[in-house]
Amino acid sequence: MGTESTITDEFKELKTVVIRFAGDSGDGMQTIGERFTDSSAAFGNDLATFPDFPAEIRAPAGTIPGVSAFQIQFGSTEILTPGDAPDALVAMNPAALAVHLRDLTEGGMLVVNSAAFTEANLKMADFESNPLEDPELTSKYELIQVDINHFTQESLKDTELTAKDKLRCKNFFALGFMYWIYSRPIDNTIDFIREKWSRKAPALAEANITVLKAGYYFGETTETSRNRYMVAKAEVETGTYRKISGNEALVLGLIAGAEKADRKLLYSGYPITPASSILEMLSNYKHFGVKTVQAEDEIAAIGVAIGGSFAGNLGITGTSGPGMCLKAEFIGLATSTELPLVIINVQRGGPSTGLPTKTEQSDLLQAVYGRHSDAPIPVIAANSPSDCFETAIEAVRIALTFSTPIIVLSDLYLANGAEPWKIPSVDGIDEIQKPIAAEGGNYTTFARDEKTLSRTLAIPGQKGNEHRIGGLEKDEGGSVSYDPDNHEEMTHIRAEKLKRIADSFPPTQILGEKSGKVLVLSWGGTYGSITAAVSAMQAEGFSVSSVHLKHLHPMPNDLKDIMDGFDQILVPELNMGQLDVLLRSQFLVDTVAYNKVQGQPFKVKELTKKIHELLQD
Repeated sequence: MGTESTITDEFKELKTVVIRFAGDSGDGMQTIGERFTDSSAAFGNDLATFPDFPAEIRAPAGTIPGVSAFQIQFGSTEILTPGDAPDALVAMNPAALAVHLRDLTEGGMLVVNSAAFTEANLKMADFESNPLEDPELTSKYELIQVDINHFTQESLKDTELTAKDKLRCKNFFALGFMYWIYSRPIDNTIDFIREKWSRKAPALAEANITVLKAGYYFGETTETSRNRYMVAKAEVETGTYRKISGNEALVLGLIAGAEKADRKLLYSGYPITPASSILEMLSNYKHFGVKTVQAEDEIAAIGVAIGGSFAGNLGITGTSGPGMCLKAEFIGLATSTELPLVIINVQRGGPSTGLPTKTEQSDLLQAVYGRHSDAPIPVIAANSPSDCFETAIEAVRIALTFSTPIIVLSDLYLANGAEPWKIPSVDGIDEIQKPIAAEGGNYTTFARDEKTLSRTLAIPGQKGNEHRIGGLEKDEGGSVSYDPDNHEEMTHIRAEKLKRIADSFPPTQILGEKSGKVLVLSWGGTYGSITAAVSAMQAEGFSVSSVHLKHLHPMPNDLKDIMDGFDQILVPELNMGQLDVLLRSQFLVDTVAYNKVQGQPFKVKELTKKIHELLQD
């Protein structure tokens, strides 16, 4: 179980642990997973999380499609992923066991709510017999059967809650028990419960606290588990840390970018999973001058954001894959008018409604090419939940500096995942300089900066800066022009402006040597798994390095020289090979695509195996 270091009489100390909570989507697995995460973060562990839940609002209770899970890896060392396989699995019903048992590490801890293993539930989970009576289960795992339903109801017997409401608290019994097993503090969770429920539902709040404590002391009083485990604090840089998810980091990064650019932030969106929380969270920051609009559809949402930029704000819109299709025409308008605009695409699985609660990286080619005519715009991608903060600021910088729409690619894995984040100093974030045109000047709509080829914006109503812009092709003065030579010139200028964005990039960071046998070239939410795999193999002496791209269109100017330093280039992606297509077409290099389209992130062992195969060629 986990990575062992030392064993004491009372505790077995581990360096890392992976726990997965699994149950029905009404069992509150996401809630207790988040609470375990908060408790571990407050204790000082490094961590990474992976919420995994169904798309259906409420699949039939007890069925396999209704299973919801939350996985966390926490440790005293650097944690880059939620872990390949759980060391401990909490299964609240037979369906959860059926879905997740195959992933549990052999010898791992299996905690089950024995009360849920009824004949009806077993049938819904496609079990022909009760798996808890199978001797193989006991021989392969540390099986702990707890009648969680009974102990929950017993601990609440003196309350006036209904029997149904009492059972709704059972997830906190499981959480309390796992807190005891892994020596986690429970005070943070008690504070959370009181803050969330004590005003609206005080009886429910106290019931959850009672059940949480009952679970915590259950292990101590019954000595059910053979071992308790301790994971020490991680050694990290001095500073103030908080837990942050990808969407939370995007929100804070957008606000920081707008502040550093001295622009008011206007965000306009339409609800869609998994981007909806960006709009919800930004609406809480009115004190920073943030304006939010929930538009009637995706087209209206981007239209409002473009209008906001035209009026001198920082216009931002966000959505997920299907929403990008609807925004495509207006992205062309922002490209033609050369207005700054940040467009966030939190990718999810599949075309159409597809797999809206699963992760994928399949919108890259859409982001780069998905518009009518020649309409080049920059595309960048975040690589971790906390990196979403830096990526958002970078998007604001590019959008304003080069007067261009820009697409930011995140994904569901980053949006919902969480990790500790060292809160940066505001003074350490660079200012973003892009002044509005001076009032009363000799304003020319498409007069350009010689270096960036960007135009300077004038706000409607500024005296002396009256001008026209629109979707029709224009000449430098902003007048509509059907002149063939003018259209060709403006098209070339827009393309050249995109290329010059790459001149502003810092040197590309390489993990490992600058030359060798294998270069792993990747982007987006695969960063953690790839970095963990490459670092482990480097420690064993293998000739492998990695580059994780933030800038995807245009790509860094030094990328071709880096690729030329390696015998083979491996391109792992959670799609059918979209970055691979771009690399081959732009650089004429021979690459090896490694693709996975299961709605699940890469496991470290999958990547390690593939790299080993290349090294043996």
